Amino acid sequence: MSTQYQIDEEGFYGEFGGAFIPEMLYPNIHELQQQYLNILNEEDFKAELNVLLRDYVGRPTPLYHATKLSKHFNTNIYLKREDLCHTGAHKINNALGQVLLAKRLGKNRIIAETGAGQHGVATATACAVTGLPCVIYMGAKDIQRQAPNVARMKLLGAEVVAVHSGSQTLKDATNEAIRDWINHPQDTHYIIGSAIGPHPYPDLVARLQAVISEEMKTQMQGNPDYIIACVGGGSNAIGAFYHYINDLDVKLIGVEAAGFGVGTNKTAATLQLGSTGVLHACMTKILQTTDGQVIEPHSISAGLDYPGIGPQHAHLDKTKRVLYKSVTDEEALQAAYRLSQIEGIIPALESAHALAFLEKQTFLPSDRVVVNLSGRGDKDLDVFIKNR
Repeated sequence: MSTQYQIDEEGFYGEFGGAFIPEMLYPNIHELQQQYLNILNEEDFKAELNVLLRDYVGRPTPLYHATKLSKHFNTNIYLKREDLCHTGAHKINNALGQVLLAKRLGKNRIIAETGAGQHGVATATACAVTGLPCVIYMGAKDIQRQAPNVARMKLLGAEVVAVHSGSQTLKDATNEAIRDWINHPQDTHYIIGSAIGPHPYPDLVARLQAVISEEMKTQMQGNPDYIIACVGGGSNAIGAFYHYINDLDVKLIGVEAAGFGVGTNKTAATLQLGSTGVLHACMTKILQTTDGQVIEPHSISAGLDYPGIGPQHAHLDKTKRVLYKSVTDEEALQAAYRLSQIEGIIPALESAHALAFLEKQTFLPSDRVVVNLSGRGDKDLDVFIKNR
């Protein structure tokens, strides 16, 4: 496999990535950097994870030919049904893998951040099934708009800590989780939910989510023409793209949240509007002022309401391997209503951004288009109802 789009020995994808960490976290990060590939490649680790993915998560997830949606767009649309994973989203793939890794590193306490709540639920679930305690940091604003997932986390035994600083969303929850880790470096493993953070996290998360594209390779005869996925930090997208990055005949499209529009101050379209800087311990593209202050993002979707993007996505954008576009809150809502009513599948608001891009591209009748349906919409019912 070509390494052009992959991480180098220093933890960079081109100019993006690295580990810009405080000295107190160096032992933890260094330990991860030295051990993660060895652990991921251990036969007993792979066997334990694969059994859980198959018998607990429900993998492989179907690749569903959405016939009515295909007819609507006069092409062939396939939905990679990550919404059918246990807990309702792709997040469980990464959470289970990292909990198993943490146990092999001798860590007995798990912390995590969450925005939409799906990563928090996945982490709480993984900790419940493996017997580890966990603390989930979540912005106070997100706690209000993702109440069902908060209830699930608590029911699963997790401690949910509301974060009232800053914009009270995902960025601030991540800040608090990092502070916790600095204060508990010996016994705690921080499960980052997206393909963001200091090296090796972007690569670690990508490898654990790559099961998505690995399955697609066996489920579809030959390559699709397009793969479309929503992008916040970028874990579901990099998982869907991973095994196709070097297949240049496959058009890869990442869809960011435009919010009210890229011409407004209510947006989360990082790659369209952002500039290079350090956020959450890696060099990437972020929404920031000219003097380096992070600009508060906006998306109707809590999971895309993030002012940065994973460094591998920043690199894939710069090298033009992936085309990154954006859709508005309203476009995502309409796409969610459409899928619900013509296919009987209620998507997460995050996934609805990928679905909304179908309106913006003209496809050939012979094209095969895969949309990664990264999560289900139960958690967003209040938003759907209020905006109907």
